[in-house]
Amino acid sequence: MSEYHTPVLLKESVSALLGNPDGVYVDATFGGGGHSRAILEQLSAGGRLIAMDQDSDALSNAPDDGRLILVHSNFRFVHNWVTYYGYDGVDGILADLGVSSHQFDTAERGFSFRFDSELDMRMNSGARKTAADVINTYTEEALERIFREYGEIANSRFAAKLVCDGRAAGGITTTGALNAALERATPPAAQHKYLAKVYQALRIEVNDEMKALERFVPMAVKSLREGGVLAVITYHSLEDRIVKNAIRDAIAEGVMEKVTAKPVVPEEEEIAENTRARSAKLRVARKRRK
Repeated sequence: MSEYHTPVLLKESVSALLGNPDGVYVDATFGGGGHSRAILEQLSAGGRLIAMDQDSDALSNAPDDGRLILVHSNFRFVHNWVTYYGYDGVDGILADLGVSSHQFDTAERGFSFRFDSELDMRMNSGARKTAADVINTYTEEALERIFREYGEIANSRFAAKLVCDGRAAGGITTTGALNAALERATPPAAQHKYLAKVYQALRIEVNDEMKALERFVPMAVKSLREGGVLAVITYHSLEDRIVKNAIRDAIAEGVMEKVTAKPVVPEEEEIAENTRARSAKLRVARKRRK
């Protein structure tokens, strides 16, 4: 598991989630399985865990446990699967929105600018649209919007122009070609940070991440029993804003209540051991009892 992915805010998220060891829980983003394994350790023989992931690679890493129900699906469909398996509600739902270390470190998946590989970036390898499709078919205006909104890149217009110039000269189908096309827009002193934002923007677009998250949170709330807990770990301001606002709206409607007044962030020790945890925030809310 540690080689596949190091789970972030593991103790904090699982302790906030679990109240009833006999209950039914959902790990909506199985990933490396670290959170799921920790949940299973605390469940009784009668407890159940539904683990979801749209990446089949992730599900192949699942433990052999009779209490575990594996679902190959995007987490936006959480309510469909909860009802499909006959539950009128679950005791807790966890979502860790980070990209797994395995996905970043598997060169052929195309998630990282560190490797020269095909521009893929699909979380679900069965999906049709790849990052190469976005780069080579979107208009300059559409690329500028993606870079600006999803990557928060200051020179998004210039970056989009360079991409369009590059593809006109012969197409951009690899990460190396994309990096080269963006060279003039990339600040020499912050190359890695800049490219990370570009790749984040493309990944979000390819996987429709913001719309999926906007759908997931209300469906997760709907799937909870009274007293059930929703715990979501975010990694950048775009997704954190969606989660924060959705929970705020559910609280205003009298459906949910906050468990933590402020988001929980990793301790310095965890960040030192796993630098990918540095931007993580955990938000926790509970479904109100009538």
